[in-house]
Amino acid sequence: MNLRTPLAVTLFAVTTISNAQHVTAHKASVVDVPARQAYLKSTTSPLLLSAIKGLHSCVKMEAVPAPEGYMRIPHHYLSGSHGPTNPAEAAATRVYGAFENRITAGMNQYVATGNHAEAQCALDQLDMWAKGDALTNYDPHDKDNTQSWYQAEWTLCSAGVTMSVLVNDPALDLAEQKRVALWLDGAAHKLISYEKPGELGNNHHYWRALAAISIGVVGSDDALFDYGVSVFKQAVGQLDKNGAFPLEMDRHERATHYQAFALQPLVLVAEFAERQGVDLYAYSANNHTIRDAIVFLGHAIEDPSIIKQYTPDEQMKDFGPDEFAPYTFYVARFGAAGLAAVITDPLKHSLNATRIGGNTTVLAQK
Repeated sequence: MNLRTPLAVTLFAVTTISNAQHVTAHKASVVDVPARQAYLKSTTSPLLLSAIKGLHSCVKMEAVPAPEGYMRIPHHYLSGSHGPTNPAEAAATRVYGAFENRITAGMNQYVATGNHAEAQCALDQLDMWAKGDALTNYDPHDKDNTQSWYQAEWTLCSAGVTMSVLVNDPALDLAEQKRVALWLDGAAHKLISYEKPGELGNNHHYWRALAAISIGVVGSDDALFDYGVSVFKQAVGQLDKNGAFPLEMDRHERATHYQAFALQPLVLVAEFAERQGVDLYAYSANNHTIRDAIVFLGHAIEDPSIIKQYTPDEQMKDFGPDEFAPYTFYVARFGAAGLAAVITDPLKHSLNATRIGGNTTVLAQK
């Protein structure tokens, strides 16, 4: 099904970077769902068996009503782009976290066990928000409300990745699928329509790319898919001689964290592109590939003094397991050779990050 929305403003100069990539298979999720289900059904891996056993259930969770009215979310930081965080933001975003948890729980259960009731539960939850036209009622030009734009991108990533898996279940309600896909497509076009032509963005630019490419695959929307591919290429083109993202290195005591945060969506964008025959992992700009950014992250966590060349601020070291979740996909594809232990050791445990699909151990661990 082709759900393209004619919003010309979304296809600005960034599209000239790539050669108009196309969606060739709208059921080609971030993983090969039938193959993954077969793999998990026969696995004897203690880690995978434990991860499957520990999955939450969408069916057992309370439904999350769609937020009503204009999205109003306080800034993440109390002042500027770093420093103490704002507790009011955490309270305002609780509903979005609950939504992400529920839809990814149902989707993860479907991948792990083939449970159609869990898949339908996730779709019903998505449809509830589709009917409420959630994640569309905001304006980032409102300088006091830019956080709502950011929240929309993160939750749309979760919804896009989830829906890309669910479309593989032939038992799901087709009318619901179409309604959800149309809602996501429109929300994704709105999301990227606010970006300035030719602007080189930071991690938010990359999260919007994941939202676009995952939703673009679901709806066979070439514009959204090409946007995701193009932004990935922009990101690689921004890497400095060390493999660092310069805009993330400006984040003071959180520079290393933001290097990790920027990589989370980019790894998933590459995975979606691979499933459509586009090898972004091999894409090189200025003699760099995305691997250089991953290697740099590992070195920077192991030796924080590396960041001193960018900022004098002492680096925060409170990395959460979810920050390493995307490397489940990367290591499954390329192996762990050459990567720092701080990147690969967390993969020995079950990892969950709702913005990139929930339990990445279940989705990708070999």
